[in-house]
Amino acid sequence: MLAHATLRPYAASSRRSRGGANTIPRVSRLAAPRHFLTGEEIDGATLAALLARSRVLKQGRRSGSPKPLAGRSAALVFERPSTRTRVSFELAVVELGGYPVVLRGDELQLARGESIRDTALVLSRYVDLIAVRTGDHAKLEELARHASVPVVNLLSQQHHPCQALADLLTLAERFEELRGLPVAWVGDGNNVAHSLLLLGARAGLDLRVATPPALAPDPEIVERARAALESGGRISVGSDPIAAARGARALYTDVWVSMGREQDADRRRALLAPFRLDERLMRNAAEDAVVLHCLPAHPDEEIASDLLYGEQSAVWDQAENRLHAQKALLEFLLANE
Repeated sequence: MLAHATLRPYAASSRRSRGGANTIPRVSRLAAPRHFLTGEEIDGATLAALLARSRVLKQGRRSGSPKPLAGRSAALVFERPSTRTRVSFELAVVELGGYPVVLRGDELQLARGESIRDTALVLSRYVDLIAVRTGDHAKLEELARHASVPVVNLLSQQHHPCQALADLLTLAERFEELRGLPVAWVGDGNNVAHSLLLLGARAGLDLRVATPPALAPDPEIVERARAALESGGRISVGSDPIAAARGARALYTDVWVSMGREQDADRRRALLAPFRLDERLMRNAAEDAVVLHCLPAHPDEEIASDLLYGEQSAVWDQAENRLHAQKALLEFLLANE
């Protein structure tokens, strides 16, 4: 069990109001909540413990294990379409014994002008955790500033840390040792790349990122990742996909036109065509290399169909591992030891 997985306790305030002895005391949280917005909230040791716990939860999924989130609830807010995140996170809450409240963005008063601050204050009185899939990352940061429960990033334009947890779990299952493991990211330097940088650094990956110069990852995020490198880790960022793939044991890509980028689709496809994940790249990778993709995929655009569905694909393990990694994360953020 995770040493850090402690439930933030509740206690009745001892201060009485002027209403007298029959006044109901206010309920307050005794400690600031843990949030998970970028992955930078955890260190390398905690990440390793989360991945180890994920594997235990995966192995024991059907064994009727204890329900550490019994009596707990989570608001899952989806302002963007979702398949894997919606299903895996809702199931994660249920399988740990909790109750998910799933909301579309247009179901909240936020859509009619209510402030993020007010939304955070209200939801914090109802649920034990708030998880949001949105566009603007600043919205998540503001929500976390005002919430008295953990806030989890289910995707924003700048970060996708829950995906990175599943990516690292998949690599740990295949290769066991993550420190120094050569992994190549080829394509768009997007939110998934950012999260792989930040959490891959904490895992000690040898991470090679190859993108068109115009679609490079945020330099500030790259520097933050380098500052967090664990021993054995390395980060290189360039524009040569062949060099990145050389000797890599995992090749990772994502769609060329992400949500919110549709107006720039033609330009992106032209820039990213040389970064297609295909046999040309695989020939430069290690013999036991696997293929990764966070999905949804466009077969034979950013990734060759025979790789996506072939023997070297770990893509479907990645998708499954969203569930198990997120269960470990929920335990860490909410549950008693």
